[in-house]
Amino acid sequence: MTGGDEPAPARVQAKVGAAVLAGIGPRGAEGTDGARPHSDGGAGARSRSEETVDVRFPFEGTVGLWELLDDMAAAPRLVVGDERVRAFLVDVGRRLRAPEVARRHPELASLGFFLRRSELERAAGPLPGAAGSLPGAAGSLPGAAGSLPGAAGVGGAGEFVRVPRGLVFHVAPANVDTVFVYSWALSALMGNRNVVRLSARAGGTAQAILTIMRDALDDADPVVARTQRIVSYGHPRPGARRIPVEPPHKQLEHASPGHHASSDHHQGEHSGKPPRTSPVTHPEPVAPADAGSGGAAGPTAVLSAACDLRVIWGGDRTVNEIRRHPLAPHARDLTFPDRSSFAVIRARAWLEATPATRETVADGFAIDAYWFDQAACSSPGTVFWVGSPIECAMARDGFAACLAEAVARRGWTVDTAMAVEKRVAAYGLAADGVADAVEFHGNVLAQVILTSPGAAPRRWLGTGTFAHARIGSLDELADVVRRKDQTLTHFGFDRDELAGLARALGGRGVDRIVPIGNALGFHRVWDGVDLPAELSRVITVQ
Repeated sequence: MTGGDEPAPARVQAKVGAAVLAGIGPRGAEGTDGARPHSDGGAGARSRSEETVDVRFPFEGTVGLWELLDDMAAAPRLVVGDERVRAFLVDVGRRLRAPEVARRHPELASLGFFLRRSELERAAGPLPGAAGSLPGAAGSLPGAAGSLPGAAGVGGAGEFVRVPRGLVFHVAPANVDTVFVYSWALSALMGNRNVVRLSARAGGTAQAILTIMRDALDDADPVVARTQRIVSYGHPRPGARRIPVEPPHKQLEHASPGHHASSDHHQGEHSGKPPRTSPVTHPEPVAPADAGSGGAAGPTAVLSAACDLRVIWGGDRTVNEIRRHPLAPHARDLTFPDRSSFAVIRARAWLEATPATRETVADGFAIDAYWFDQAACSSPGTVFWVGSPIECAMARDGFAACLAEAVARRGWTVDTAMAVEKRVAAYGLAADGVADAVEFHGNVLAQVILTSPGAAPRRWLGTGTFAHARIGSLDELADVVRRKDQTLTHFGFDRDELAGLARALGGRGVDRIVPIGNALGFHRVWDGVDLPAELSRVITVQ
């Protein structure tokens, strides 16, 4: 059998075997453990990597890493906008919006909204108002061709067909339990096969999502289970059962409805979503300690070498560590590293607002900040007040009172350990000479009054700790923003003012400018990247 006629599993083994063992390993021109590559390519790779992973979707169990890759390679192909995938995602969204789920996990409401059919069609369709968008390329007509405006002189005039990128490897963060679903859902909708590495430390919210996804397979086309995997590896999950399972497609053929885990476990502890009290966490570093026993390449190295696109969510350290695992020459990285965010409020607008408006703004700010313990990249850490010194001082005091009431209405609390951590961080800023005053409203809210706008901290200070600074005009933010800044939430400004600020920033930073209360809302354009475009390829047809 010639190379072009090899079965898919053989091609996967040869591809990854060459990548991991033949000169692109982290230690240079030799294999990952310093040995010369085997001449038998895939067979050598298989013998040298006996790693297993804990599969968490579409079933629960432990499988060999090569077995997982072989099975996915042999799965039927999807197309961009595949209706079988779309139907599954819509069903998952419907289940997430069910009243009993909303009561236990209210933070899943926005995810359920994102997975509505109309939202998915909007997310995977052409980007409105974007130059160079592909009309009809990813909409209701899967894989449809569309003309690319302005492409002459770039890709040449002609027709273009959008196709899946291939195998996408996602590394999800551990501190925001819902992020992995957004990037995976868009990638699956664009027709990709996906392997999501979910941290073994993911919390009860992630467990609830996985249970719902497994339950939804009962009504889904089998192709969904054949092409999508969510796995954990590295540190063992508490109580995880390491049991061998038969190949996934065979297991799913005769799985009974009772196969899926009960949706009741871990859910009672999340009523009202009180903030957690642990510091921000990110995926465990995986290189070079990712090597398996006996020096074999570990799961991250193998999955990195096998994928066509690697999506990394996490801290800067995580991104740099995972990047040490080489990709195939044609593959690329899509990274979402550490980011910081802030809010800007016109003081006079706050002072002139009705009590109902103030309550709405404070409630939205509380959701932006407290849902994920202020550890989400889009959660505000600093509030900039625009106006005179007297206006800003009055508005800041009134805002603090409203915010404390909003947190109390939701029953959120911060325990003593976190309160101590917050005080250490707040007084540390004062000791560093960047804070004029520190104010506490019980354990849930701490305010640090900065000496200047340029002193705004970019690090996490603890749940419910906010720095405050005054600026004379919105334009002054242009001198404060850094490339690390992601989301600006606002109140009291019109769209023209905000668009003017975006132009004045000139690419120095800030990728999103949204009203207070919308910081955690997910959009297809994230960190300035149009995800559907990155998760697919365009073929020129002339």
